[in-house]
Order: sequence, then structure tokens, then C-alpha cells
Amino acid sequence: MCDDAQICFAEVVAGSAAWLGRGLSCVCAQRRESDARPSFDLTPSEEECLQRLQNRIDIAYDSSIPEHQAALRALWNAVFPEEELHGLISEQWKEMGWQGKDPSTDFRGGGFISLENLLFFARHFPKSFKDLLWKQEGDRSAWEYPFAVAGVNITFMLIQMLDLEAVKPRTMVGAIFLKFLSENESAFDILYCIAFKLMDRQWLAMRASYMDFNTVMKATRCQLEREFLLEDITRLEELPSYSLLTL
Repeated sequence: MCDDAQICFAEVVAGSAAWLGRGLSCVCAQRRESDARPSFDLTPSEEECLQRLQNRIDIAYDSSIPEHQAALRALWNAVFPEEELHGLISEQWKEMGWQGKDPSTDFRGGGFISLENLLFFARHFPKSFKDLLWKQEGDRSAWEYPFAVAGVNITFMLIQMLDLEAVKPRTMVGAIFLKFLSENESAFDILYCIAFKLMDRQWLAMRASYMDFNTVMKATRCQLEREFLLEDITRLEELPSYSLLTL
């Protein structure tokens, strides 16, 4: 057993970019490799929206880029408006659940979009964001998941679930998402917020500890896929798990 819960979690969850997404293929959506994968045609609007989202996904976090520095500072200010940040490399970042004093090392798997997702969450659903950050809901584990590192993993999980690096969707879930995206360009960011809140709900329901994080992520993905396939769902706000969010 490890003496340092955070180090253990890093090894299980996000110690390297290679871990991110490992084993996250949902059991309720698995198919044999020999099975033909369907392909869904896109409207011109959907193609354009997918390309813009893929462009976001392709941007690696670069601590030398002023825009990226500004986004990181904006995240700090959104969470700790009354506490001055001493630097982009600072022990203060551990308060938000980063593994070390330099958050850029944790963006390896999620890229710049994972920072954008966290910032969107903090700005648009501040109560839910802070409830998760400070673990204010439910009977918490003695060894909790680090908030920010979990957020990076959620970004990566959603990219996999929606097959967003493909030219066109190869699953019904991916095709449905692109319809949502064509109607609301913030759809990926909103889904991120839903997924984060749902992950925490699954964490509590499973009475999970840090070693269970991958299992919790699989359960979260499966639940999201089920909700996408429900009848009469025409936008993200109609997903049952959207009701978990509070402003």
C-alpha cells in the first residue's frame, strides 16, 4: 500500500499520457474487432462543427503561449478570486487537485481543451464546480480523487466515447452528439460538465476510493451512452444527468 494517496492515484489515473483512456471501452458498447463499424453521413453544418472541435482537440497545452497562460490564470481567478496566484508554477496549484506545482505536466493527455473545459465549468456552473472541488456532497472517501487531474481524464474519456478524432462518427452516440453540436457549439463543454458531475455521483454510489477510479470512469461512460440512446432526447439539456448540474 502506498503512503501517499496522491502519488498512488497519479500512478493509477494520470501518471502518463499513455494511461489516459486505457480500458475505457464501455462493456455495454463493445464489439468484436471483426465487426464492421458503421459510418454516419454528416450535414455540411455538422462537418464544419466537427472540424472546429477537432481543431480544438489538436491543440497541445503550451505554457509559453500567452493565451494558454491567460486561460490558466483565469481558471485560478474563477476558483480563488480573493487569493493572489504567485505564479503559473506554484505549490498553490495543489489546492485545486493538480499533482504538482506545475499544472502543465497534467495536461499531456487532455491538451488545451481540457483546460478550456475546466474553465467553462467554473464559469457556467460555479456551484457544481465548487461542490466537486471541495467534495461537499455525500459520504466521501478518505482517499479522494484529485479534482483537476480527474477533469483532464474526463476530457480524454469523452473524446474516446464520441470518437471525435474520426473523419465521421462510427457510433450512434457519436452521430447523436454531432447533431447536438451543430445546434450548440458549446455542446462538448456542456457534456464535460455533465460527465464530471455524473462521475462524482457514480463515485459516491460505488463508495469508491482512488484505486477504483478507472472502474468509476467506465460506469460513467456507460451511463452517458445509455442516456444518449434514450428516445426523444433532442438536446443535451434533456439528458437525465443534466439535472445534476446547478448554477
